[in-house]
Amino acid sequence: MSTNKSFTKGLQVYKEILNYDKPILAKQLCKKLNIEKSTMSRLLKTLEEEGFITHLEKSNEIIATDITKQTNSKTRIELIVKKTNSLLEEIYSSTKECAYLGIFDNYKVLYLNQFDKSNRIIKTRNKIGLQAPLHTNALGKSILAFGNFDLEKVKLNSYTHNTITSLKSLEDTLKEVRENGYSIDDKEYQDGMRCVGVPLFNHENILIASVGISGTKDRLTLDKSHEYGKMILDIVSRYSIVL
Repeated sequence: MSTNKSFTKGLQVYKEILNYDKPILAKQLCKKLNIEKSTMSRLLKTLEEEGFITHLEKSNEIIATDITKQTNSKTRIELIVKKTNSLLEEIYSSTKECAYLGIFDNYKVLYLNQFDKSNRIIKTRNKIGLQAPLHTNALGKSILAFGNFDLEKVKLNSYTHNTITSLKSLEDTLKEVRENGYSIDDKEYQDGMRCVGVPLFNHENILIASVGISGTKDRLTLDKSHEYGKMILDIVSRYSIVL
């Protein structure tokens, strides 16, 4: 199928899904539009990957996604990144460790930005756009501690010997995070690495993200991690993020 024909058929399928007043199955679309099953499968896969459609949970029923909501979400993310650039730079300048920004995304941490101007031969890998399990890292634990989330939805898979794997341990850890105001990942996602995280609230005191640093266990000892946690908490307290 040529690119133009494929594009045209994709639009036809999307319009049919939009105009249908309830969830629809792939076989119904095949029948309505006289498109072969294999071709329909490819078209639906492309539409889903591009965010135009989705499947209802635990079913084969297809619905169109809210593009307006997606656009608003993208705009909001871009605004958060822009508004926190100077914050990440100050965190890096104060700690000399790579500074990160992350947000909650479907019970994972989505890394949006990082700042690192060190001359180290080996740097922390670029995490922008990557996701990590909430319970394994400092940014995620700060989000869980100060947000309103269902902890039973957190999949407590193990990644290192230090990973939290029980709900009770997670609850106890989050209680400590709330008491301290910051969180620490002590080699819980990657062996040999520690991270520090602090929740980030907007001017209306609504949790919007978390910021923090990561470094090797030799540089970022537990004592140093607590020291930096308090330092980053102080830095964040001086910023008012208006979105």
